[in-house]
Amino acid sequence: MSELAALLTPELPLWEMVLRGSAVYWFLLVVFRFVLRRDVGSLGVADLLFVVLVADAASNGMQGDYKTLGDGFVLLSTLIAWNFGLDWLGYHVKAVSRFLDPPAEVIVKHGRPVHRALRRQMITLEELGAKLREQGVEDIAKVRVARIESDGQLSVSTYADDKQDKPRQPPPRTGSEAVK
Repeated sequence: MSELAALLTPELPLWEMVLRGSAVYWFLLVVFRFVLRRDVGSLGVADLLFVVLVADAASNGMQGDYKTLGDGFVLLSTLIAWNFGLDWLGYHVKAVSRFLDPPAEVIVKHGRPVHRALRRQMITLEELGAKLREQGVEDIAKVRVARIESDGQLSVSTYADDKQDKPRQPPPRTGSEAVK
């Protein structure tokens, strides 16, 4: 029984585990929110490798050489609490939501790419063309507006969409039809 108790009893002080977990969580949150680009709706191999390496490096900083399950449970509970707490705050407090989720950014307007936004998001014209084709748009000139959303997805509105949204007007009557 003492082996089980030793396995579950935290070796490090609880405050230290919470502090380590919180510091790494907030550092990574700021890096992912402000430093990294929003990819256009996909996760490439290099991006996946980056996330795995960040997780490994972050775990070393958070662990502080812990060896018991209790330490791991405290650390995981801290991360889960921050994640849930920020989701809850983001839902209830608009300022927190704006901090956590970047606003949608227009990258095509009136059939023309917005080069400043494309540079800021590090999206090439080739990547933009590929994403537009995935949305069923072959010609960028047909795009009224395209935005990269906070989750990296591309939303596209074409001039054809505008025509479909308007109610159809019957053709004007001419000649003898107009008299009836």
